[in-house]
Amino acid sequence: MKYLMAMAAATLVATGCSSMNHETLATVPAVDLPRFMGNWYVIAHIPTFIEKDAYDAIEHYDLRPDGTIATTFTFRKGKSDGPLKTYSPVGYVRDSVTNATWSMQFLWPFKAEYLIAYLDAGYTQTIIARSARDYVWIMARTPVISQEDYDQDVARVAAFGYDTSKLRKVPQQP
Repeated sequence: MKYLMAMAAATLVATGCSSMNHETLATVPAVDLPRFMGNWYVIAHIPTFIEKDAYDAIEHYDLRPDGTIATTFTFRKGKSDGPLKTYSPVGYVRDSVTNATWSMQFLWPFKAEYLIAYLDAGYTQTIIARSARDYVWIMARTPVISQEDYDQDVARVAAFGYDTSKLRKVPQQP
C-alpha cells in the first residue's frame, strides 16, 4: 500500500504540471524504437521526489508486441549499497511518426509526458524532457560519460528552457 501511495503521489506530481500552459518542447525527428530499447544509465536529472537520493539509477526499456514499452527503473536509495528500489511503469508511444513522444503510466489512469528531446546518432546518449520543464533526465548507455559530453548535455538542457542549477548528477559505479 505504501508503494502504491508513493507511486500515486509521484504520478500526480508529474501529471499535475502538464495541464498548465507550457510551450511544447520539440522532440527529435525520429527514434528507431528497437534500437532505443535496453539499458540507459541516468547520468543526471532534475529528479522527482522518489529519485532525489538515487544512486546507480538505470532505466530499462523492452518493446512489447502490442507496441507498449515495458519499463523497469531501478536505483539504490541513499547510497551505492542502499536498498534497491524498482518501479515498472508502462510507456505508450504517442507519436508513431517520430516515436519520440511517449507517456509513462505508473498508476492507472494517470500518464506523464515523456519526450525524447535529444538522441545522438549512435544511440549512446539521450535527454528525456517534459514541456513543463520540471523534470529532465540525461542518460547514456554507459554509467559514466566524458566531462565534455556532460557539459554539452547540460547546455542542451539549458537550451530547452530548464534551470540547470536544479540538475543533480546521479552517482554511478563504473
